[in-house]
Amino acid sequence: MDTLPKRNEMNPKDMWHLQDIYKDISAWEKDFSFAENAVNSFTSFMGKLGTSAQMLLDCLKKSNDTSLIIEQLYVYAFMGFHQDSTNTLYQGLSSRAETLIIQYSSATAFIVPEILSIPENTLSHFIKENASSFAVYTHFLENILRQKNHTLSSEQEALLAQAAELAGAPQNIFTMLNDADIKFPMIEDENGKKVELTKGRYTAFLENTDRRVRKDAFTALYNTYAKQQNTLAATYSCSVKSDVFFAKARKYTSSLQAALEDDNIPITVYDNLIKTVHKFLPLMHRYIALRKKILSVEELHMYDLYVPLIAEADKKISYEQAKQTVTKALSILGKDYLSALEKGLNSGWIDVYENQGKRSGAYSWGVYSVHPYILLNHNDNINSMFTLAHEMGHALHSYFTWQKQPYIYSGHKIFVAEVASTCNEALLMNYLLEHTEDVPTKKYLLNYFMEQFRGTLFRQTMFAEFEKITHEMAEKGEPLTCENMSKIYYQLNQQYFGNDIVIDKDIAIEWARIPHFYNAFYVYQYATGYSAAIALSQKITKEGQPAIDRYLDFLSKGNSEYSIDLLKGAGVDMTTTTPIENAMKVFQNLLDKMESLC
Repeated sequence: MDTLPKRNEMNPKDMWHLQDIYKDISAWEKDFSFAENAVNSFTSFMGKLGTSAQMLLDCLKKSNDTSLIIEQLYVYAFMGFHQDSTNTLYQGLSSRAETLIIQYSSATAFIVPEILSIPENTLSHFIKENASSFAVYTHFLENILRQKNHTLSSEQEALLAQAAELAGAPQNIFTMLNDADIKFPMIEDENGKKVELTKGRYTAFLENTDRRVRKDAFTALYNTYAKQQNTLAATYSCSVKSDVFFAKARKYTSSLQAALEDDNIPITVYDNLIKTVHKFLPLMHRYIALRKKILSVEELHMYDLYVPLIAEADKKISYEQAKQTVTKALSILGKDYLSALEKGLNSGWIDVYENQGKRSGAYSWGVYSVHPYILLNHNDNINSMFTLAHEMGHALHSYFTWQKQPYIYSGHKIFVAEVASTCNEALLMNYLLEHTEDVPTKKYLLNYFMEQFRGTLFRQTMFAEFEKITHEMAEKGEPLTCENMSKIYYQLNQQYFGNDIVIDKDIAIEWARIPHFYNAFYVYQYATGYSAAIALSQKITKEGQPAIDRYLDFLSKGNSEYSIDLLKGAGVDMTTTTPIENAMKVFQNLLDKMESLC
């Protein structure tokens, strides 16, 4: 039997260096004590922010300094937890860090309401007389004042901050159930060998050329989730209700508006995405028909969607090979980007392989005062190579931002968070297509590129539509049960995939295993970000240095501007449907080429 290794059995060279954040637990504990004291000291500012410019500045600086330390504590604890969710030490640290961040939110909840209570003339005087000191807070203050109607009193904000710990329970419960408690059965691989099914291995099984293996993995995975369907339905329902509660508490018209308002994103951007993708669904149906034709199957099933259509071009790609190829592909972005890329690949930023208890999937995270990190669950295939390029896009977005921006603007709003990562994927694909003359390989790459459109632009929009439906149901007081959510999800699959595929009944429960559903209205930005990334990658390859300069400037701005404006500065206007429609034209062109070769 082939089972996953334990964490202490992994090769250290394939593990990230958490010691770059804290050399040992005692150092973590020292910062934790300092942060606790800092949190308790904010009472000295309460009721005084309008008394002087210096008092306001001191409070803002202390808030940022304390937040930075707490973030460092939180990231270290949760990365330790994610590398092995069975480790009780990191379970404890992460729980304490989460409590501390809630305490910090509660202790500082008075800041925004007090700023809003300062008379406009007084605040303007503070800023005018201390222009250089307030310069760093210009966008921060502008954003606060913009949302004045949705900010509550100090007491109400403190109460909501305390409620946030309870509101986070559904996501925490799902994480423990999904990463630590759920166990999948053994299945037989193509050689008849018993292999443990894991979330990390699931994708590889679906890419297996043996259809029996694909079907067995598909059935085993969804049967396992189906056994927990009522618990998972109740958990997700509570998460949606929490979103609705906080939206109502802050006087938003909907939870969708509440989610988009923080970054000043018009609701029309969300609605236009769904409408535009609906308009181009015939292209998806056409692709599904082509897949059925190439696979030469009487019936195409959901477990046939990931297997490479051109098997002879499906080669093993080791992690080292993936690193080399990604580096070559992204060298188009210039020496500064390449230098940062090589540093990230070779300096302990990355945790490479799956082990028992490790969080599934992949992400980039990190600490402003240290460096970015990347969690992978690498398999030796092209998908994992693209995942590496994707996560390095995230990491280097943070890296360049942290070099240029103060901590207050060191993050990235979700709307732009996926742009750099998917731009890297597009540039990698362009490189691969340009450097192969072999027809089977070219067909394989064309199909892989189309799969990125299917998985990101179409699939994430379907997810976004599911979220919109479930939240609207909750807002109307309609119950979210396993039965009705599965029915909705099944019907969406029928709509998006068309008539040339069997929509297997097991797919109806897929909603129950999607972690991003616990971050409301997150996933639509994969689709909008993908559209923006396609536009940027085309500008980089066609326009050269001017487009590269604009792009690197975009990477360095963090959240110092609204996301819509950041992308406009890079050359992409997401308030229109043009980027989505142009992306669909690229997809249609790929489809035309693939059909001509087949």
